[in-house]
Amino acid sequence: MSTTALPPVVDAETWQRELDALRVREKAATRELDAIAAARRRLPMVRMPDYTLEGENGPVRLADVFEGKSQLIVYNHMWFPAETWQCPGCTGFTSQFTRLEFLDNWDARFVIVTQGPIDEALAYKRRVGNTMTWYSTANSSFGADVGAPPGGGFAVNVFLRDGDTVYRTWHTDGRGTEQLGYSFALIDLLPYGRQEEWQDSPEGWPQSPTYSKWSGSKEIAAAYGDPGA
Repeated sequence: MSTTALPPVVDAETWQRELDALRVREKAATRELDAIAAARRRLPMVRMPDYTLEGENGPVRLADVFEGKSQLIVYNHMWFPAETWQCPGCTGFTSQFTRLEFLDNWDARFVIVTQGPIDEALAYKRRVGNTMTWYSTANSSFGADVGAPPGGGFAVNVFLRDGDTVYRTWHTDGRGTEQLGYSFALIDLLPYGRQEEWQDSPEGWPQSPTYSKWSGSKEIAAAYGDPGA
């Protein structure tokens, strides 16, 4: 990338004053996120039916997807039948999560559920190098019931287990999933940001069509996947 657009150059005192002013807003945003999280902890919940999903080792009840934990985060991965390469956004988003064992200390688990048949889903998982545990809802209404129907979009759902009873506690989709990943958080720290046309940037800042800088599924597979898959 080449550009002549640069932020204005100032002395250190002026820079610190501008940073301090921005920090007031950053801290206010942090406090608002804390308040939102507090409200999330106070949400009511909905009892779920006793769904059966398909896992790597066969059918598994939704309650058993928790593997003994009390809390479960599910990423509902988009799936398009007969396609070699699935949604690049979902593929890229889930590729961030390679070390999830820390959730054990919070009595929680994070898995992927997709509409794709389990054999195809597991083959795709290997092809792109995904390390999360995958399940299929191809033979269940689970995906449709939590905002991710066949041919539909992606979603994040959170569940709480009490014995064999499972409750749905939270849901988001679209840009609501951004808070869960680190990639955009890092990119937004950069002087030029995401460089997408929709963003509010100074005159002359590099900008390109939305998604044009995102890694495609083939690129992710080349970087992380199993070449023999």
